[in-house]
Amino acid sequence: MFGLFYPYGMVLQLLAIVHFVRRRPNTYWLWIILMFGALGALAYILIEVIPDAGLLRGAFQVFPRRKRIKALEAAIIDNPSVGNYEELGDLYLDDGQFARARECFDRVIAKTDEIDPHYRRALCALALEDFPAAAADLEPVVARDPKYDYQRAAGLRAHALAKIGERDKADALFVEVLETSTLSETQFNYACFLADAGRAGEARQWAERILRKKATMPDYIRRRERLWFRRAAALLKRAR
Repeated sequence: MFGLFYPYGMVLQLLAIVHFVRRRPNTYWLWIILMFGALGALAYILIEVIPDAGLLRGAFQVFPRRKRIKALEAAIIDNPSVGNYEELGDLYLDDGQFARARECFDRVIAKTDEIDPHYRRALCALALEDFPAAAADLEPVVARDPKYDYQRAAGLRAHALAKIGERDKADALFVEVLETSTLSETQFNYACFLADAGRAGEARQWAERILRKKATMPDYIRRRERLWFRRAAALLKRAR
């Protein structure tokens, strides 16, 4: 069996460890990879890596996306239409080029009163930690559609308000949104808000609420929520 895997077993172990570090599944997997060598790594890849492939579609789209970005950057010189700028802004946002994306949405917003460009510009502002701009952009979005993007817009506005010191407004909006929203992102942001306000007991309750979801979630959703589980666990330790 050793001869069958050597030297590929070392490669399997390396790939498994890299994936483990990036995705942080249950800790026992690291021991399985290290103790059982190639067989442990192969089991890990079959059970954890392959099901994660669906979450990595964005990574596989990097080159087509950047090719389209270059095409739009050239096209926009002769045809600076709202549609071209909006598509380019979306592509920049997906590519993590938040400052460039925001510039595109600036041009779109100058020519339309639709709320989606405001929402997307707010996402750019949040990524750039420009919380006053994010709060301002999310205000018309939430005013016109309180449930926009499954109430994520309202949750992010509460988060932005908290960051700029409007704590009473943030608290009231968080409470309102979380009466019906189950988004882990919003729950985590509220837990952080509570922890920063010295309300450690309430912060722990919200962090625990996020972690309790793991027991009843389907595997594919649990994988998608792994980031929030990890952050909630860290917050729980900090809020003791």
